[in-house]
Amino acid sequence: MRERGTIRCKGGSGSDEPVVVLSESRLILFFLHQKSVMLFARFVHPLLTIQKPSLGGYRHFWSWLNAVFNKVDYERIKDVGPDRAASEWLLRCGARVRYLGLERWQQDYNGLPTGPLGKYKIQAIDATESCIMHRGFDYLDGLEHVQEMKLCKCIYIEDACLERLSKTVNLQRSLLRMEIISCGNVTDRGIIALNKLKSLQYLFLSNLPGLKDKQATLEILRTARPSLQMELDLE
Repeated sequence: MRERGTIRCKGGSGSDEPVVVLSESRLILFFLHQKSVMLFARFVHPLLTIQKPSLGGYRHFWSWLNAVFNKVDYERIKDVGPDRAASEWLLRCGARVRYLGLERWQQDYNGLPTGPLGKYKIQAIDATESCIMHRGFDYLDGLEHVQEMKLCKCIYIEDACLERLSKTVNLQRSLLRMEIISCGNVTDRGIIALNKLKSLQYLFLSNLPGLKDKQATLEILRTARPSLQMELDLE
């Protein structure tokens, strides 16, 4: 019986090469240790063309892979601390982070800094065009120093993500600035939930077609958080 959460692949149609079974964890390690996009493409292409899947098949594969990248490893959080574990999750999903006291953004997974446990604290998150999704948001719970967050062109960010984020106690205390840009699945409900971020000082909203009642939504935010500075680029 094939292990749950594994895929089977071989060199291609008619190939005599043995079938290889990869578990989710091994697949992640394989991708993260390849620096060449061509190697990634050479691996994935035969995998997807063996049975000539439909467009839906491709979408299913990428959805599955992104879900794997967002799977929370609670043992890893215990072993290396919340900031390191969250950094690995964010970079694995295509985001980048900046650490407290440092100016340089970290976006290379293989270049994550090493040092004593808890040395590097995440101060800012830029999730532009990343695949972070609600499933991985438990990684945020232990972060105590995040002051800035940018969600831009994140196809998996939806209302449930913003609601979950807004209920995270540490983020309620630390988050000062937030930008939400071109996230098509965000609606009025998700934006209204941001009123729970009691330390938030600045909010930038741009190109959010899911907002259907902008005036009412913004009025709710202004009433709940009168000191919140909002910059809007909404049609």
